[in-house]
Amino acid sequence: MNFSHITWLDDRGYIKPPLFLYLILVFLARGWCIFIASLTQFNDRSGLVRLFYPEKTDFILALVAGVGAVLVYGLIIAERKRSWLILRPLFSKSIWFLWALLILDGVFLLQRIVHDDYLFKLGYSLDALFLFWSVIYVLKSKRLHYYFADWAVDDSEPSEVTENRNKP
Repeated sequence: MNFSHITWLDDRGYIKPPLFLYLILVFLARGWCIFIASLTQFNDRSGLVRLFYPEKTDFILALVAGVGAVLVYGLIIAERKRSWLILRPLFSKSIWFLWALLILDGVFLLQRIVHDDYLFKLGYSLDALFLFWSVIYVLKSKRLHYYFADWAVDDSEPSEVTENRNKP
């Protein structure tokens, strides 16, 4: 049988993380991305931060919300390498952590909108739109749910798994 049309499995037969999951994590960690990008500017390091976050409190809240996204990304890296076996129980629960991050980001977005006296801004509408699509994706994506259930407790070490799967 030819299984080359199944693109969501890797070489070892594990489910690869969906691309939209990475986009959601970058969206949730956008404060950290802007902070890192601002470090590359030598003349005015706070200029880029002020462009996206005019209020300092909004930037700090974005950094707080982004810490969770960085932790989920670390769990994804640990799953891809099938190392750090202590993180297995956390990885299976990370879908709930992702939900909490999306809700937290929604609360922070609502706080920023209230802070600006409900004035329409393109940035707020784009944030709300991406947050809306992210919630729908996390709610309805079967591949995402299968991915978070893929690193089971009975999985062996990566070298043993590769050897066992290659045997006829």
